[in-house]
Order: sequence, then C-alpha cells, then structure tokens
Amino acid sequence: MDAWNGLMEGFATALTPMNLLFACIGVLLGTAVGVLPGIGPAMTVALLLPITYNVEPASAFIMFAGIYYGGMYGGSTTSILLNTPGESSSVITALEGNKMAKAGRAAQALATAAIGSFIAGSIGTALIVAFAPTIATAAVQLGAPSYFAIMVLALVAVTAVLGASKLRGFISLFIGLAIGLVGADLLTGQNRMTMGIPLLSDGIDIVVVAVAIFAIGEALWVAAHLRRRPLEVIPVGRPWMGKEDWKRSWMPWLRGTAYGFPFGALPAGGAELPTFLSYVTEKKLTKHPEEFGKGAIEGVAGPEAANNASAAGTLVPMLSLGLPTNATAAIMLAAMAGYGIQPGPALFEENGDLVWALIASLFIGNALLLILNLPLAPVWAKLLRTPRPYLYAGILFFASLGAYAVNLQWFDLLLLLVLGLLGLLMRRFGLPVLPMIIAVILGPRLEYQLRQALQLSSGEWSTLWSEPVAVVVYVFLALLFIVPMVLKRVRGAHPVADADVTSGSDSDQKVGS
Repeated sequence: MDAWNGLMEGFATALTPMNLLFACIGVLLGTAVGVLPGIGPAMTVALLLPITYNVEPASAFIMFAGIYYGGMYGGSTTSILLNTPGESSSVITALEGNKMAKAGRAAQALATAAIGSFIAGSIGTALIVAFAPTIATAAVQLGAPSYFAIMVLALVAVTAVLGASKLRGFISLFIGLAIGLVGADLLTGQNRMTMGIPLLSDGIDIVVVAVAIFAIGEALWVAAHLRRRPLEVIPVGRPWMGKEDWKRSWMPWLRGTAYGFPFGALPAGGAELPTFLSYVTEKKLTKHPEEFGKGAIEGVAGPEAANNASAAGTLVPMLSLGLPTNATAAIMLAAMAGYGIQPGPALFEENGDLVWALIASLFIGNALLLILNLPLAPVWAKLLRTPRPYLYAGILFFASLGAYAVNLQWFDLLLLLVLGLLGLLMRRFGLPVLPMIIAVILGPRLEYQLRQALQLSSGEWSTLWSEPVAVVVYVFLALLFIVPMVLKRVRGAHPVADADVTSGSDSDQKVGS
C-alpha cells in the first residue's frame, strides 16, 4: 500500500501544469534526438544538466524521464527508415524494419514499434513500482563490503559485455577511474593528480565530462567522417496497422517485454542481448518464416518491446541501489548529485516525493509518446533531412555554454576541449564511452566504500568478503568470465548470428554513441 500511495502522490506532483509541460518538452526532445543519427538521450540530458540547476528537481527529472523514453521511440524511426541504428540496442529492429520500409510498409513498421514500445514501457514501469522499493528496503541493511562488491560488479559487468574487445572496455574503465580520482582526497583532504593546478582541487565536474565525451567527441567524429549531404529517407505516411498486423504483433510485444525487463534490471544489463533473443525467438515461433529477412513484422515488434522494457529495467538498480547501467542513467545520477541528493537505498525514504514523481512521469511520458508519435511520424522523417553542419554547430555552441555555466570558469572550457578530443580518440580506437562515464560517477563512491570497510576492520582485507551478499556477488562475477569461455570451447561461435550483430555494431559506431 505504501508503494501505491507513493505512486498516487507522484501522479499528483507530475500532473501539475508546470510538470506536465516539462514532460511534454522531454518527450518531444527525446523523440527528436532519438530520430537524429548521432544524437542520443545521454547527450541531450548532459547538455541540459546546467539548465536544470535553476529548475525544481521534480521538474528536471520529469523532463529527463521524457527524454529517456522518447529517445527509445525515436531510435526505432531512424532504424526503420534509414537502416541506421542510433544505438546498439536498435540494431535488431533495423534488420526487419528497414526491409518492411523498402517494401512499402514503413507505416506498419513504425506503428508496431510505437505501440510495442508503449506496452513494454508501461509494463516495465509497473514492475519498477513493484520491485524498486523492495530492493531499496533490503539494500539499506547492507554494509560497506557488500556495497563495494556490488559496485565492482556493476563496473566490471558493464565493461565486459560492451563491444567485441574486453581489453578496450577495461581501458575505458580505467580512464574514467583516473578522472574520478582528480581532486582532494575524500578523507585526508590532500590534493592528488591536480598537476599543481588549484582549479582542479574540487575535481572535474561530471557535467563537463559528460558534455565533452558525448557532445564534443561525437560532433568532432561526425565532422571528420560523415558526409554533409542530407540522408536519403524513405517516405512514410501516417502509421497504422491492419487486423492481421495486430494479430501478429501482440504476442511478440509481450514476449519482448518478458525478455527486456530482467536484463535491464541486472547490473550487467543492456538491451542488446534481450533484443537479439527476442528476434531469435520470434523467428522460431512465427507462422510466416518465409518473411524473415524480407520484412517480418514480428521481427520489429518483439525486439522493439524488449528494447523499451530493458530501458525501464535499468531504472531499478539506479533508483534502488544508485547504480547506473547505461549512459543516460549515469547522467541522471550526476544530476541528483548536483541537487545534493544522495542516490542509493535511502533515496525512497529521504526523497520519496521526487522518486515517485519520476516514476509517475514515466507512465505519463509513455502515453504522451504514443499520442505524439503516431500522428507526427512524417514530421520526424522530415527532421532526418537536417544538414549535419547546422546540427552539430548548434550542439557545439550549447555544449560550450552549458559547460561554462556550471562554475562560470574559463578553465572548464579548456577541460571541455581536452576531454572532447579524448572522446574523439576513444571513438577512433573503438573504446566504448559508457564504462568511462560510469567509472567517473561510481569511482569516488567505490573508493569511499573500500576505505570505510578497511577502516572498520583495522585494515583486514578479508572483510571485503565477510558478508553473504559480497560472496554471492564475487561468485557471480567469476561466473561472468568463466561461463562464456567454457561455452565458446564447447559449442564454438555462431557465424551467422555473429555476422548480423557485428554488421549492426559497426553501423552503430559510425553513426552515434
């Protein structure tokens, strides 16, 4: 009943005229940035972080929630019309969606993606209401060793499952940890890694890091590699679905949701694996196997539902444990820190009004997205024709303005340029940016929990595995590395599946972050 009462209070907050306006702004911005190749919700939230310092916390996070869900909706439009996934989670949608579009069924593909996203997002948000408070209540009882183990799992797992090379993932992770160490020591107050620059004593602001890596790095990458001519977009009418399309879509929607939410809620979560599993499942269960590879609607409905359910699932560890498993969640946690809100298990108790307003806004934003996306699909298709020079010039301007607005220091602009060049180099050498961003967020907290555990035990390292939760986490962490190696030796690789995923990943790296 507490969760139900909290949700009702959240709706009362989210449905105020001002917050409803922020929700509308968020879903429109989110859809727009999801549609435009190379721009994602993480970049948008990062660019808007400085603006939110003058806005009430509830309004800011309601807008961020709209951007988060809206980006998932918009990404499907790009995948279907251009065969260009803006994120790796949209790769599978592009396989069948673009073929449907080329066959003159773009309207049906967009409709099943939008409705499937709505259903999956609504079910996923309801599951957040059910599970997040319970997990948070249990997590309050955990000690420093358990928190340290869970954070290590989150960092390692997210790093290990991204990209083809684990080595590159861990290089990105260590870069982020190094950036997080810059500034005064948490316990002694001594400066470290500041290179004698007093302005670095307070550390490097996460806003500057996020804006530089996502916005500046992406803009420089696009300027260096992509052509300036407008993209060729397949024309689309108003999305609609016939009776047969509904019949073939509703079960894939539900199965995709069942795949997506659990994977999103795991510290090693992500939408890539559940979307692939959903696609394979629908291919095996379909009554129209001849259409797969030529534009099967089940191959769009299932993966797109899995994608959005996974997006909802990532909010469970974020709200209950303070652990981000994707870039957007990491930036939202940074925004909480900017408001002086401590993310973690106590969030529901100390800032319950904010959390329930955020969850309620997910339901509202999801409904707004369905209402807006179906009639506005032709408009979003036209937005794809925006010349990239104009688009990225605007991004660079707002990125610089936002970074300067954080502390009103010229030094932040210099850091923005240096870290932006770092973001460009990371894309050049195939280093994933997500482990770095999450490491910058979690690094200082990881250090704090480690040192607290060692202080309470008088320096005994055995305290790190003295709690049952910590032991379970370390066992799971070991299995994360051992099981794939064993499976690879037993049954070998699957060349067909690998080829599809690799092709999509390459396309993703060329287009966006």
